[in-house]
Amino acid sequence: MNIASAASAFPKHYYSQKFLLEALQQYWGDNLKKPQLLERLHRNVTVEGRHLALPAEEYSKMTTWGQANDAWIKVAQELGEQALCLALHHSGLAPKDLGALFFTSVTGISSPSIDALLINRMGLSPNIRRVPIFGLGCVAGAAGISRAADYVRAYPSQTAALVSVELCSLTLQREDLSVANLISAGLFADGSAAVIVAGKDLNLPGPTILATRSIFYPHTEEMMGWGVSEKGFRITLSPEVPNLIRANLGGDLERFLSDHGRERSDIGSWVLHTGGPKVLEATADALDLHNGQLDASWNSLRKVGNLSSASVLVVLEDVMQRRRPDPGTLGILAAMGPGFCSELVLLQW
Repeated sequence: MNIASAASAFPKHYYSQKFLLEALQQYWGDNLKKPQLLERLHRNVTVEGRHLALPAEEYSKMTTWGQANDAWIKVAQELGEQALCLALHHSGLAPKDLGALFFTSVTGISSPSIDALLINRMGLSPNIRRVPIFGLGCVAGAAGISRAADYVRAYPSQTAALVSVELCSLTLQREDLSVANLISAGLFADGSAAVIVAGKDLNLPGPTILATRSIFYPHTEEMMGWGVSEKGFRITLSPEVPNLIRANLGGDLERFLSDHGRERSDIGSWVLHTGGPKVLEATADALDLHNGQLDASWNSLRKVGNLSSASVLVVLEDVMQRRRPDPGTLGILAAMGPGFCSELVLLQW
């Protein structure tokens, strides 16, 4: 089984970080007691610009969660279709060739879920298996690839698609001036990505998925997530996340590799969730990656911000299309997120 393609799609509304900082200062107005703190936090996330689901002037007009979620449903369909169409095109597949469709997002809700709406929009097979995923957040890009791999392992003559759409700007909370929300407002962004995973019988080109590993850290549910109220999604983001990564990720990876007869020095390619500067620095420390191995992740963070579950998929697209390792190179694709948990995928290019 292998990853046949990866593709991304973004809203047309792209703004510099400077513009977004000024817009947020106006958005919060006099309620923002420490504007210099917001400026410092936005500078520290190292993001240069981000895509937004809607034109910037539309956000001040939304007064309810329902309005924001309606916008999420509309834009999620558009971006999901664009990303999946591109991924299918890159893999040489037609929409009706898909045997399963996994959809993940943590920034809006819909029933029927977006995957069902994509079947209608794109003419996917009426017999396609649907698996909507909510709640995994940033880890869902890697976890979704793992679950798609599980599917094609069982059905080696089929393909499965993972579609991620995250519209983080639509979760912005006007009344929440916590440090966590100020960081979120400067770090998270909007976008979509899709990946095609193919069963081994199809012999499609692309990196082979050798193994996957899910790791859950007990009693860490307060590290990251949402507080859900009538106002929508309120960010929970602990400053202890980097410490948790430094304490656990290195050992988790070593045990995973050891179980498959490998060690860290065998890995020549790294596709890691962008997180944020502190998360990427903690990841580099935990895995001893200080020689440019995480350049693709840093580049994605700088250009488009943190896209939650779509981030690691956008990094994967970059590596597959512009930084492709030599044939035979072993690689790790990984992400972390609410739970708190991590997901590791061992690849061979």
